[in-house]
Amino acid sequence: MTAVPSPSAPKLPVSLAANPRLSSWVRLTPEGRVTVSPGKVEIGQGIVTALAQIAADELDVNIGRVQMVRASTAGSPNEGVTSGSLSVQQSGRAIRHACAEIRQIFLAAASDRLGVGIDALAIEDGTISGPGNVRTSYWELAEDVSLDRDATPGIAPKSSSQRMLAGHSIQRLDIPDKIFAHPRFIHDIALPGMLHGRVLRPVMSAAKLVELKEDGARNVAGLLAIVRDGNFAGVVCETENGAEAALKSLRKGATWSSGEPLPDEDQLASFLKAQPSEPTVIDTRTAAKSAATVRTIRRQFTRPYIAHGSIAPSCAMAQWTGVDRVHVWSHSQGVYFLRADLALVLRLPIENITVEHMEGAGCYGHNAADDVALDAVLLARAARGRPVRVQWSREDEMSHAPFGAAMAIEIEADLDAQGEIVGWRHSVWSNGHTARPGRSAQPALLAATELTNPFPRMISTNPPSVNGGGADRNAVPLYDFPSWRIECHRLTTMPIRTSALRTLGAQGNVFAIECFLDEVASERGEDPVAFRLRHLSDERAKDVIRAVAKRANWKPARRTGLGYGLGFARYKNTGAYCAVVAEIEGAEDIRVRRLTIAVDVGEAINPDGVINQIEGGAIQATSWVLKERVRFNRQRITSTTWGSYPILRFSEVPDVQVELIQRPDSEPLGAGEAAHGPVTAAIANAVFDALELRVRNLPITRDSLIAATEMTP
Repeated sequence: MTAVPSPSAPKLPVSLAANPRLSSWVRLTPEGRVTVSPGKVEIGQGIVTALAQIAADELDVNIGRVQMVRASTAGSPNEGVTSGSLSVQQSGRAIRHACAEIRQIFLAAASDRLGVGIDALAIEDGTISGPGNVRTSYWELAEDVSLDRDATPGIAPKSSSQRMLAGHSIQRLDIPDKIFAHPRFIHDIALPGMLHGRVLRPVMSAAKLVELKEDGARNVAGLLAIVRDGNFAGVVCETENGAEAALKSLRKGATWSSGEPLPDEDQLASFLKAQPSEPTVIDTRTAAKSAATVRTIRRQFTRPYIAHGSIAPSCAMAQWTGVDRVHVWSHSQGVYFLRADLALVLRLPIENITVEHMEGAGCYGHNAADDVALDAVLLARAARGRPVRVQWSREDEMSHAPFGAAMAIEIEADLDAQGEIVGWRHSVWSNGHTARPGRSAQPALLAATELTNPFPRMISTNPPSVNGGGADRNAVPLYDFPSWRIECHRLTTMPIRTSALRTLGAQGNVFAIECFLDEVASERGEDPVAFRLRHLSDERAKDVIRAVAKRANWKPARRTGLGYGLGFARYKNTGAYCAVVAEIEGAEDIRVRRLTIAVDVGEAINPDGVINQIEGGAIQATSWVLKERVRFNRQRITSTTWGSYPILRFSEVPDVQVELIQRPDSEPLGAGEAAHGPVTAAIANAVFDALELRVRNLPITRDSLIAATEMTP
């Protein structure tokens, strides 16, 4: 009879449970190296360094011995997609547990070889020593110790006090290559015999390729092939300049259908609320004793479509071996998921496809990295076994890559005679926030919808609430209101392509909640810090608010043209805590002068790395709040350049001060997406403090300030 494990039986960390083979995570070599192979990928967030710190700590080796291996479907553990600020939480826990067990395995082997009890042995930089100066090492034992075994639940890693590296800032391992221009980014790699490809796509939304005259392109020097499969068309050339020239000629010879209409950009909220949708009740709470409602406040907030705006356009390389095996190099955030979709499109067994990660221009979300990988694969079929590199143009990136979904959010609050909140209702209308590859029986890749036998276009969905949600992310308030009802209306149409953008729906929901709370506090004449603290029972939440208020000297004496605002959230209500005070100045335009931030990520493996992530998130959020908005007319996307889609300039970057609350005995929580919502709300609340204008429609531009002066409360 098989024993049934008790509910309290120890469990492996989630990523290790999915990939339990120790050798798939860590290998120790006789040459004195520790190779660590996470399934998460480096996209600028610094996990290469943090994960190396964790491994070095648990194994008692110098971090210089740790070699981090890029994720590849050829051998890395399958950790799904690098998203949701989960890399350190998931991969870090798995590596910590695996290395703790590997350390015990080697100690047991050393004990047998040296004839010394395990408790009498110590490890220093991989050397294992005991009484009487007996010694061996990982490197001497490496060939005799097999790690081709499954991890064991219940292994205890070191306590925080025993760790030498975790909790300390060390130089990022990936920075020297980038400073000294060593090829590290996929854009800079040149494979032997590499060709160059470009893909033709329409300007008009969803237009079909009616006719393609190829004569001009065929006269371009170095042209190897013109590839056409339904609405998919592209060129393969010996040189990059040749590929650009051939594409330009091909574009002149293309005739397109009229396409499909896009929404009215100036009536975005009305459009979102009028579309067919799938309603879901996310959460409800009923008061034990209902209080009489004296009045109800109702407000609507909107967020526009937002582009990823990666500094370098998406790029990929592909090389076929024969007719049924292909190797792909991609900056995808999920190499296994991309492989799954490629297998669907190509109708090949997944084991015939290798996807290897290479760093690209980070975007923290689903940009065109996966799409361009399929483009490269399709064009490389015509390359007779030579690798083909495909890079999108800026216009391609800003027109055809998925966007962050636009959102309309309505919040209602019932107030009693004392102006206290006794009921809360929060409703979101939005497209889904993810259409990443590998999640469905149909592929989510752009070219798959363009083939002669096309796959249907995937309509974006939302991750389950237990995984953080999508449009509903952070819609459930962390505050102790007596009753609430949280609803999400996911659109089942998608005229503008949407998928995962950093924070998913959290930025929009935190913006709405925190601005609404400020409005209620203002009507009550209550300080925003005191109002929030009074409605919170989570002490860690209170700590970050108190810390940022103290650091920012809340609230300075009022000065003409300056305003101060507060924003707070716990990302996904399960992740990092973050509170922000924004200082802004402005009249016709808004300038953010300073962002003061307090953050609690539990154990901070590399404090400097955490601070960098918070700073980067805060600056990106500032750009979203003040500038970013995908522009379109009824036929096409019109914001296809940096001129028409402006982002924050270096001269406009605010001073960012971060206070990190260290909790070394708590599990680490991801930092990358914690700041966006609180920063957004803090800036909007500071605008009201300075100008007495409630701007509820992002971005906060001169036009939105003018519109706010005409709004009724």
